[in-house]
Amino acid sequence: MSKSIVGVDIGAASLRAVEIANPTSAKPTLVRFGEVPLPAGSVSRGEVVEAQTVANSLKALWSQAGFKSKQVVLGMGNQRVLARDLTVAKASKARIKESLPFQVQDMLPVPVADALLDFYPVSEGIGEHGPVINGLLIAAVKDAVLGNVRASKLAGLTAVGVDLIPFAVSRLLVNRQNNGGTVALVDIGASTTSVVLLSNGVPQFVRIIPSGGDDVTRDLTSRLEIPAELAEGAKRTLGLVASSATKEDKTASAVIFETVNELLGSLRNTISYYANTRPHEHVSHIVLTGGGAQLIGLPAALAEVTRLKVVPGDPLQSVSVARSVNEQALRPSVPSLTTAIGLALGSAA
Repeated sequence: MSKSIVGVDIGAASLRAVEIANPTSAKPTLVRFGEVPLPAGSVSRGEVVEAQTVANSLKALWSQAGFKSKQVVLGMGNQRVLARDLTVAKASKARIKESLPFQVQDMLPVPVADALLDFYPVSEGIGEHGPVINGLLIAAVKDAVLGNVRASKLAGLTAVGVDLIPFAVSRLLVNRQNNGGTVALVDIGASTTSVVLLSNGVPQFVRIIPSGGDDVTRDLTSRLEIPAELAEGAKRTLGLVASSATKEDKTASAVIFETVNELLGSLRNTISYYANTRPHEHVSHIVLTGGGAQLIGLPAALAEVTRLKVVPGDPLQSVSVARSVNEQALRPSVPSLTTAIGLALGSAA
């Protein structure tokens, strides 16, 4: 493993990357970061559509940010990734992985041959026929993952790992920050929102919701018949405010409230489902992160609908920042860099 590694977050509209030195150390160091926009249509909901176009953007990002390492960890975490409870007979991790294709076909929306499968062990127990391991089946549509890997290869980079984004972010914001008990991690991105319930740092439940911050922008654009740039500006300025000065602002606020309330309802129902199926556990609080979580008033609204304390995730708590990094430029970018930092650190897990 290289002494430094780059976590690459391929978003809907931009590429974000962070280079971490000594990722296996107790306090890894953030040495470089960067972001470049992606041409429209080159990526759709986290999947690379035009590999060469994305490769060209990756090359531009490496040049602009001055990354030294060409070893990268990529993320997967859109709606074409499935996470389900699965109990298997106790065996080595290699044997369990070999047996997955024969056990999970009925759980998959695609043929086994078209999926990449992994198993994340959670706990051990005794089943009807002997010792078992309870865990999470992780399945991703093969083409969605290989498209991202292909783009990085075309850019002259070496993908040393592909990590499930919710796991990468939870290791960064929950495990490394010693959040004990049962915690809900909510990561609101542009097109997807992930929810991970962790018990003493171990993921117990994952749900990926196919909506995020861009849904608000799209609804404002279509319903108010305004350009996307104006819609994005209105979203950022108004947020979830109780009242607005002008008629136009009131109309925009109503749209924002309606769209965000759908997501809040999904988040409340997800956490309630987990709590109801595990009555012996008490969800202590929510760790909130992601670019979509920056919407004005959203943390308070989430706390209200879930009746749980909501705390912002701070990825820089887990890393030191090199003196060469411009912290004034870094700080405003931190929420959008969380996934990239988590992916880079995940290489050490």
